[in-house]
Amino acid sequence: MTTQSPRIVSVHEAPENRRHGAELRTMLTPTSCGATSGFMGLAIVRPGERIGEHYHPYSEEFVFVVCGDLEVDLDGKPHPLKPDQGLMIPINMRHRFRNVGDTEARMVFHLGPLAPRPDLGHVSTEGTAASGPPEHAKVVS
Repeated sequence: MTTQSPRIVSVHEAPENRRHGAELRTMLTPTSCGATSGFMGLAIVRPGERIGEHYHPYSEEFVFVVCGDLEVDLDGKPHPLKPDQGLMIPINMRHRFRNVGDTEARMVFHLGPLAPRPDLGHVSTEGTAASGPPEHAKVVS
């Protein structure tokens, strides 16, 4: 029998994060709902925006495009990512998302398992307007 109560989290409750370019809202996390195996959120990518290239040394990333036209670079190779499509990105694979359409794109993301510490979970390999100039293999939370 479970001892933890379920928690419903609205996207508007999650703080906006633009450190990696486009708007990220991390919604279901160890802090927000007691998650122990990963975390989930929503990326809102406006036309012309991107999520800068990065990789996750401890986690697989699962994404699902709800709306809009995205292109994902996987280890430098571009792939279209359309609404109603999902993708699993393996541990340590470099990836970047770009909105290549003329409307807002929305993408659900889930990462798991969790890194030993949040600051170890995301390694940026390029800078964005929000994060400043590129620093090779800069670790950010």
